[in-house]
Amino acid sequence: MQPTSSSRQAYLDWLRIIAIIGVLFFHSAMPYIPEWEWHIKNKETSNALLEMNDFLHRFRMPLLFFISGTVSYFMLQRNTGGGFIGLRFRRLFVPLLVGILIIVPPQVYMERLTQGFKGNYADFYTHMFTTGVYPHGNMSWHHLWFIAYLLVYDILFAPFFVWLISGNGKKLLQKLSWIGNKQYIYLLIIPGTLVHTFMLVWFRQTGDLVHDYGYFFYWLFYVLAGFICIANPLFMDSLERNRRLSLTIAFTGLLIINYLRWNKLEPWIFNDNFRYMPSTYLYMALGGITAWMWVLAIVGYAKKYLNKPRPILAYANQAVYPFYILHQTVIVILTYYLVNVPDDVGLKYAFTVIVTFLISIFIFHLFIKPFAMMRFLFGMKPAAKKGKSRGIKEEELIPAA
Repeated sequence: MQPTSSSRQAYLDWLRIIAIIGVLFFHSAMPYIPEWEWHIKNKETSNALLEMNDFLHRFRMPLLFFISGTVSYFMLQRNTGGGFIGLRFRRLFVPLLVGILIIVPPQVYMERLTQGFKGNYADFYTHMFTTGVYPHGNMSWHHLWFIAYLLVYDILFAPFFVWLISGNGKKLLQKLSWIGNKQYIYLLIIPGTLVHTFMLVWFRQTGDLVHDYGYFFYWLFYVLAGFICIANPLFMDSLERNRRLSLTIAFTGLLIINYLRWNKLEPWIFNDNFRYMPSTYLYMALGGITAWMWVLAIVGYAKKYLNKPRPILAYANQAVYPFYILHQTVIVILTYYLVNVPDDVGLKYAFTVIVTFLISIFIFHLFIKPFAMMRFLFGMKPAAKKGKSRGIKEEELIPAA
């Protein structure tokens, strides 16, 4: 029997967990790759890790935003519009505030130490609030920018989401069911691809929400696509049915992009006026299409092969959000010390991944999961009462990145 759009679908949980594991591998590599700036950098770098990160970077955040769109849909199955916004404040704003005040400051402190700061952490934290916003100041949300963006998206689009799953919105989705036929599902990528093609050339990613004129809209269309696809089961069925075609286009696009990268044929390398060259927009369109196809392929394959609940899923589903909040701080603290030892880059990277995973999981298991206040501060649901069966519910799909 085909699951309805309002029933729990395990493949989305697995996707979310896999995506956060991908984020762990990505952020753990950042200290050890050339060209890209980061908070702590190792003297020796690895081009192989750079290629891995370049690949992951093309779809890791789009995939997380797509999954977050499905999260919003499931939450609205059990909440009114106002209740949905209230829940998002509790699950997103509270952890974001905790992150800004407690989790992220050690990252900034470690970076400032590498830049010559001589005081202890108390000295740093005491003056943190008077220095302004990072990078010039010390106040930042760093990797938690995703939570801030998602909170804004859900508040702004809550009325649209509510409308879409009720009354005339449902009728519209039914009328649009033809999009689930053949390859019409790819029409959903047009708005986001247009933003990627024509806006990202002019506006660099800032992660500050206020001045992120291009990426703010780029990420938004993945959220909307995730919500729309899960709201009509025929759309998700289409992603599953077209998964091979999506993967073929994604892989082909990646080959072309890397051929151009490796041969230094990207438009901005050989022409300072690249923003006025047609080839630039063709290249950006290729990048946008490739990113979308990786997301659609991954979702399609997950729906086909990962729609199976397992006992570990309930625990991992609780852990993944606090894990995301914690992991980058652990990475920065570890690598602050690792960059000063003479070991091989590959060994340092493996150590960073494994130890970050273990420390983050231990912190979750020992200091967050058992305590009601800590669960609240890290955006988790209250623990089930002893003796009461606790199934996995739709609203436990908490967003993470």
